Amino acid sequence: MAVSRRGLLAGSLLMTASLALGACGGGGGDSTSDEGADAKSLTLWHYEGPTSAMGVAWNKAIEIFKQKHPGVEVKFEEKGFEQIQQNAQMILNSDSAPDILEYNKGNATAGLLSKQGLLTDLSEQATKRGWDSKLSASLQTTAKYDEDGIMGSGKFFGVPNYGEYVMVYYNKAMFDKYKIAVPTTLDEFTAAMDTFVKNKVTPLAVGGAEYPAQQIFYELALSKADRAFVDDYQLYKHKVDFNGPVLSYGAQTFADWVQKGYIAKNSASIKAEDMGASWEQGKFPILISGSWWYGRFAKEIKNFEWGTFLFPGNNLHPGSSGNLWVVPEKSKAKSLAYDFIDITMSPEVQNLLGNSGGVPVAADPSAITDPKNKELIENFNKISTSDGLAFYPDWPAPGYYDVLVAGVQGLINGSKTPQAFRDEIAKPYNENLADLGK
Repeated sequence: MAVSRRGLLAGSLLMTASLALGACGGGGGDSTSDEGADAKSLTLWHYEGPTSAMGVAWNKAIEIFKQKHPGVEVKFEEKGFEQIQQNAQMILNSDSAPDILEYNKGNATAGLLSKQGLLTDLSEQATKRGWDSKLSASLQTTAKYDEDGIMGSGKFFGVPNYGEYVMVYYNKAMFDKYKIAVPTTLDEFTAAMDTFVKNKVTPLAVGGAEYPAQQIFYELALSKADRAFVDDYQLYKHKVDFNGPVLSYGAQTFADWVQKGYIAKNSASIKAEDMGASWEQGKFPILISGSWWYGRFAKEIKNFEWGTFLFPGNNLHPGSSGNLWVVPEKSKAKSLAYDFIDITMSPEVQNLLGNSGGVPVAADPSAITDPKNKELIENFNKISTSDGLAFYPDWPAPGYYDVLVAGVQGLINGSKTPQAFRDEIAKPYNENLADLGK
C-alpha cells in the first residue's frame, strides 16, 4: 500500500525464511482450463510505477507472457492506487472489469470484494501450480478469506508475489551535516528531529492526503503495542479500547510531532507521490514509508547518499505480504490471467524483483547481488521471523482507509483533537464489528 498504501494479516505471522527465499521453479505454463483459454487479449491493471521494483519485474513478466502467448494482445493500463482503491467495487461489478489486476490486501479491500462474489476463487490453481508451496503461512494470511471476508483462512482469492514493510529512509548527507547518528531508540529519534528543527529544517516528508501519514500514526501506536493488540485490532480476537494506552499514545504523539515542527502543517494536502518526490530532491532528511519506494529511490536518487533503518525501538511494524494479483469473477480470460500470475512467481521474475529493490517471495538468495537489496530483504526477514508484521491500520473495516486519511489530516491541520480523532475512527470500526456479529 499502500499505499495503503498497502495493508495485510496473519495470526501468528512467522514469515519464515521462505521469503528469504526458497528457490522454486515456475508452475505449469499454458493452462489446460477452458476458462477463457482461447481469449485473444488479456486486460491487466496495476498501480506500480515503471521504475519501481514491482513495475520492473511485472514489465518483464508481460514480456515473457507475450513470448509464451504470441497470439494474445496484452492490454496493460497503469492505474492510480487511489483510483482502484475507491472504484474497484463498481468496476468489478461491471462489464468493464479487467481480466487481472493488482489489488490491496486486507479485510476492507480484497476481503470485502471476495465476500461480495466479485473475485475468482484461486484455490484450485494455487494448488495445481504450486503457488501455495511458495508462500509461507503468514504470506498466505492475506491471500485467503473466509465467507465473511476475514483474512487468514478460507479460500485463495489473491496471490502475492512480494513482501513489504514500513521503514525509515534517511538522507545521510543531512544527518552528517548536523552530526546526527542513526537513532536506535524513539528518544534518540525525537532528539535527532529536534536538532533538525533547531536548524530550521522540517525533519519529515509526509503525505497527509493519502496513506503515508496514517502509517506514521500506526508506527507510534505500535511502539506501545504487543501481538495481542494486533490480533484484537486486525483479527477481532477481542474488543479494542480506542481510549486505551496504545491508540491514545499514537494519536497524542502524532499531534505532538506536528506541534514540535517534525511534521509540516501544510502536509495535510500532500499526496504520496509528491512526498516521495520532495524527499528525492533532498528537501527533507527523513521519510517514513514502505519498501515499495526502495527500488525507485535506488534508481532515481543521484545527488546524495541515503540509507534506511527500522522505526527505532519498535518490535512491531506495518507490513505484510505485498498486494495481490486478483482475477475478477467477470474476467473473460481467466486461464490467461492464471498463466500471468504463474510467470510473476517464476525464478526469472522473482530474482529480477529482488535485484530491483523489491522483497521477493520465491527468489534464489544467491541471485540477489546488490548489497542494499540484500539489506532490504534481511530487514524484512528480521521483522517477519520475530513475528513483527502488524499489517496496516486501514485494514479492519470497509471504507476505513478514507476514515483514517481524514482523521490524520485533522491532526495535522489542528482541526481535530487526539480525542476527537479516536472517536472518529472508533465509530466505523465498531459498526463493522456489529455487522459481523462480533
